[in-house]
Amino acid sequence: MYLIGYDIGSSSIKAALVEIRTGKAKAVVQQPAVEMVIDAPQLGWAEQHPDTWWRYVCQATRQLLNENDIIPSEIKGVGISYQMHGLVMLNKAGKVIRPSIIWCDSRAVEIGQDAFEGIGEETCLREMLNSPGNFTASKLAWVKRHEPELYAECEKIMLPGDYIAYKLSGEIQTTITGLSEGVLWDFVSNTPAKSVLNYFGIDDRFLPSIVDSVSLQCTVSELGAEQTGLAKGTPISYRAGDQPNNAMSLNVLQPGEIAATGGTSGVVYGVVDKAVYDARSRVNGFAHVNHSVTEPRIGILLCVNGAGIQYGWLRKMIGPGSSYNELELKASRATVGADKLSVISFGNGAERMLENREIGAHFCNLQLNRHQDSHMIRATLEGIAFAFIYGMEILKSMGIEIRSIRVGNDNLFQSKIFSSTVATLAGAEIKMIDTTGAIGAALAAGVGIGIYENFEMAMSNLSIVDEVFPDPDASPYQVAYDQWKGYLDKFLPG
Repeated sequence: MYLIGYDIGSSSIKAALVEIRTGKAKAVVQQPAVEMVIDAPQLGWAEQHPDTWWRYVCQATRQLLNENDIIPSEIKGVGISYQMHGLVMLNKAGKVIRPSIIWCDSRAVEIGQDAFEGIGEETCLREMLNSPGNFTASKLAWVKRHEPELYAECEKIMLPGDYIAYKLSGEIQTTITGLSEGVLWDFVSNTPAKSVLNYFGIDDRFLPSIVDSVSLQCTVSELGAEQTGLAKGTPISYRAGDQPNNAMSLNVLQPGEIAATGGTSGVVYGVVDKAVYDARSRVNGFAHVNHSVTEPRIGILLCVNGAGIQYGWLRKMIGPGSSYNELELKASRATVGADKLSVISFGNGAERMLENREIGAHFCNLQLNRHQDSHMIRATLEGIAFAFIYGMEILKSMGIEIRSIRVGNDNLFQSKIFSSTVATLAGAEIKMIDTTGAIGAALAAGVGIGIYENFEMAMSNLSIVDEVFPDPDASPYQVAYDQWKGYLDKFLPG
């Protein structure tokens, strides 16, 4: 017997087939083979048509079933992880009326900032734990202002994962977790966010009915079965945005537990048991997958835009054709602190943790007669790690303890230099787990229908593939970090 988990990304759709008895993945597939196109009708815009996601979900599902000789009735549950914050709009006939405005679209930034000031910054942070920013509510307000004919046609709005569940089942639903990521949930009243809806003049009839993130939400319809190859009546029992899902996939569920990723951008995600916020709005707070009114679980999300993209840029500049393992070997020839060379890695747009400042990337104290490629590589890895630590200090100021960090077996954390720097300065062990978002979504679906008693049981067979411990001698790391912060301060207004 098996579970299926989907990860609905903006680059591809991943689907995992997980054996219930062992909790292990039998197969993971990706559709399409190349990255999906993101349309940009204007500068700063980013759109994808939801039916593109659905087409690849259907292809991935049939591929899993056919290549592994799976009888559809052997699939006992479906879980969905998805790219966060996207806006999907349906008309009365249940048809998509425009391409989805996805997470990386920036057209609604000004609208969100005006709402932050108009509603009141303290009110927004206290009630929604966020500024309306560039999230789903602000995207809908943009459509209302600039495409009134489409807004008038709209009957329901959804998030990307809600849409896939709708295509599978015919049921229009969302979750508290999903509403919170759209800045449409009030954590004080535990209702949809009236202050946001009223400010934008949006009727709450647009919002789907609410189901628990982990529950028997709906089942595969006859049409959904026909298009995917799944059996009619298969339960859909989990959905969550990709960052909460990634944390859950790493078994990060309780207060004090921390998940991190280090891809093109980086994320640190900590769980707390009460609604807290940063008064300077440098982080986001969302309902975690196991959040409830009686037992709050809030995910505090810190984003570091300038992460792996900085390292990838350096490889193109000084080591084209080199593998990351080869770069790591070169970097290890330099000592901690890279002989006083510092890299400020914030070259991937405005940084939320720097209060939306865009300061660019910089090499500081580059000595042409001393520094070699080994120093540049090490300084880059350390500089990105320092950015993570700088963000973690924000989390600590909010009362979040960082004792252990769980990461996936990929991206920057595979670098010993990077991981050791983070572990040492955070004073926390790093555990590398062999899992993916799609596998986690499948296991969570098993929790939703009672196959597993709880998340801990579902995740009990996760494999720890590596552990990184703080260096007993933290002093050279601290000296290098203090130097880095000194350079960063020069790029920030007093």
